[in-house]
Amino acid sequence: MENTGLNKVDLIFEKIDNKEVLAKAFKMTKEEIIKEVLDSGLKGRGGAGFPTGMKWKFTSEEKSPEKYIVCNADEGEPGTFKDREILDRVSNKVHGGMAIAGKAIGAKKGVVYLRGEYRYMLPKLMIELTSFHKMIKEIGYDFNIEYRMGSGAYICGEESALFESIEGKRGEPRNKPPYPTVSGLFEKPTSINNVETLVTAMMIVKHGAKNFIQYGTKDSRGSKVFSVSGDTPTPGIFELELGMTVLQFVDEFGDGDTKAVQVGGASGFCVPRKKFAETIIGFEGVPTGGSMKLFNSSRSMYNVLHNYLDFFTEESCGQCTPCRVGCQQLLKGVEKVKKGEAKSTYLNELMKLADSMKIAAKCGLGQSVGNAFKSIVGNFKEEIIY
Repeated sequence: MENTGLNKVDLIFEKIDNKEVLAKAFKMTKEEIIKEVLDSGLKGRGGAGFPTGMKWKFTSEEKSPEKYIVCNADEGEPGTFKDREILDRVSNKVHGGMAIAGKAIGAKKGVVYLRGEYRYMLPKLMIELTSFHKMIKEIGYDFNIEYRMGSGAYICGEESALFESIEGKRGEPRNKPPYPTVSGLFEKPTSINNVETLVTAMMIVKHGAKNFIQYGTKDSRGSKVFSVSGDTPTPGIFELELGMTVLQFVDEFGDGDTKAVQVGGASGFCVPRKKFAETIIGFEGVPTGGSMKLFNSSRSMYNVLHNYLDFFTEESCGQCTPCRVGCQQLLKGVEKVKKGEAKSTYLNELMKLADSMKIAAKCGLGQSVGNAFKSIVGNFKEEIIY
């Protein structure tokens, strides 16, 4: 990206000597690695934002002799394609980040859960992995990685459903607790991290936490890779400093007629034009796993909402009633209002249903449906009613 008014950062795709960074990491104690990541303030880049250092610390404290580091490369969120780019360009850093995480938590094995639609990438990734394993042996460290393929199920992006899928079972969320740090893959202590999180952790080890915290804000340290799509003249992958406002983002990537930005994909929040200036892209504002979709005045927000609800209804695993029935009722409800078969006040009842799903649904899928629903209905009600 050139001539951006936003702060461009070159951390994720920066060219480095992997062997040099890993040799440095393997000389550190697990406590030193975890402290560096904790001091950096790094939060999960998949969207949930759990502190990475805390996740590693909890997993490292478990006494089990067998542990796992899992890389979530399922990337099923609509509008997100940055992990694909990272794996294509710097998979060596993904593998390196997993090895560093393995050292921190005491794991000798890592598993990359790759989105089923990314199978075409596997031959290249296997070549990179062979080189990685050779390098690790040369350094004198015992750590192995294997790839497991997803089957195209959105629900398997949820960490416990992902574990079930790897184990050869139906991809359904588990009850929590226990949490993955205690009982994850094959019921062993597991740290599961996003592709970008692992690469960022490796770069923190290389440059140090003090360098990393120069970027971003107190609540959103560092940079983020964004997948920019929709009504924009410059779609693509961009790494930017966290903490910018939606207005700053739109000034750079909008087409001059942006009326809404969907931050975080279908499960994220829709920010209307009137809130661009006050909304921060970060964990103190609207967090995102990477997806940034821009919509201009030619787009019907009813159609956008209907598309999201149709997606959630299709992708719900059906295990819990709040999500299975709730998604169907939200979809049918907005259809009735749009057709004039229900009064506009019925939207208030649907908003209450979305709130109930956030509390009662078993996993993040059902809990996040209300994000897009409430933000679109709340800000674009005039486009929903008959």
